[in-house]
Amino acid sequence: MASSATDETTHPTATASAPLTRNQIRGFWAAWGGWTLDGMDSVIYALVLVPAVRELLPRSGIAATKGNIGYYGSLLFALFLIGWGLAFLWGPVGDKFGRVRTLMLTIVWYSVFTFLSAFVTSVWQLAVLRLLAGIGIGGEWAMGGTFVAEEWPEHRRRMGAGFMHTGYYVGFFLAALANYGIGSHYGWRSMFIVGGLPALVLAWVRHGVVEPAAWKNKESVVRSWSVWRPFAILFSPSWRRRTVVNALLMLASICGLWAGTVYVPAAITALAEAAGHVGPAAAQLASWGVMLVSFATILGCLAMPWLAERLGRRGALAVFFTLMMVFIALTFGKVFYLGAGALPWFFACLFFLGFGGANFAVYTLWLPEQYPTECRASAFAFSTSFARFGGAGITFLVGSGVRHYGSLGTPVAITSIAFALGLLLLPFGAETRGQRLPG
Repeated sequence: MASSATDETTHPTATASAPLTRNQIRGFWAAWGGWTLDGMDSVIYALVLVPAVRELLPRSGIAATKGNIGYYGSLLFALFLIGWGLAFLWGPVGDKFGRVRTLMLTIVWYSVFTFLSAFVTSVWQLAVLRLLAGIGIGGEWAMGGTFVAEEWPEHRRRMGAGFMHTGYYVGFFLAALANYGIGSHYGWRSMFIVGGLPALVLAWVRHGVVEPAAWKNKESVVRSWSVWRPFAILFSPSWRRRTVVNALLMLASICGLWAGTVYVPAAITALAEAAGHVGPAAAQLASWGVMLVSFATILGCLAMPWLAERLGRRGALAVFFTLMMVFIALTFGKVFYLGAGALPWFFACLFFLGFGGANFAVYTLWLPEQYPTECRASAFAFSTSFARFGGAGITFLVGSGVRHYGSLGTPVAITSIAFALGLLLLPFGAETRGQRLPG
């Protein structure tokens, strides 16, 4: 296959200006599109959290009080993260049977369960479907990120990682637009229908895309392995330390996203209602907030390759972690409690909170650089998914804090501590700046 990352070792000059091949372009759009739908699916629930849980709790025999809405909403978030944690199982599947096949399977999986969420009649049905959707969403990132890292030329991998990760936040933006134009008028069920349908388009994008040369060169070897052997490699003496460190760094990121950023729509809704904006007006303000966060995070993703090259992978992550630590504490611990005039300041802080959210883009570049081809998808899937079990626990604790305080501000602000701990852990990570993708 022309112009793949593995070909550049013999002809670096010839490939420096070579255009991307059809497979690299079409495969990228399949990975990017799947990650976009992931982001759309993930934020749809955040956008419809209050109206969905408010409607479903009485049908489940539970009073729809403010405390119960926060508590059960967080419980459903936690179950979603448990599902995403189980997505580490896709890694060995991708190593054994190929990145492209597994990528499309994960997209179909989460799309089906998102679509079915539109027809639930109790909060427990929604909980089960969110758990199942999480399993698919977690697998897509690992497969898409691994494909782009292996298939794109070496000199473009950094750019490819940054571009691919913008998809997740374009999905945020699309979900906010859908909520603004559809959800605010036709209700929360329509949002789950919107989230489930677009995956059909990716079947066409996927057509004709073949596996990366790096994986095909190892296919005869990995096909003979047991499906669990890549995990054994990850925890062998050579790789154990970086696997554990990567998972812990991801745990810090997850605490900030799911226990921080994802509460932005609910926080804006609360502030809007306190300022006299109710019903569709509050939903539309929440949509504007999500669009602002998405735009800022896309800018962060585009800046990530430059930061990762200038400061190293650890340095780039440190920049994003610092922004998250400061602005989660400031936005939810201080600005949220400013009263009737809080909304303008809250929106101003959201830009910096969104830019810091691009810390996830660093993993799309960094994780594939740390492991060989035969266990790369498993390493990516484990590092990005397994830590979500811890994230589920943290999210559930935040929900309990919301119930205790009767407000989400202070409990969410406390999650900024996770990024302080992440900054202390960063020196133990493996710096890979200037290194080629392992074979």
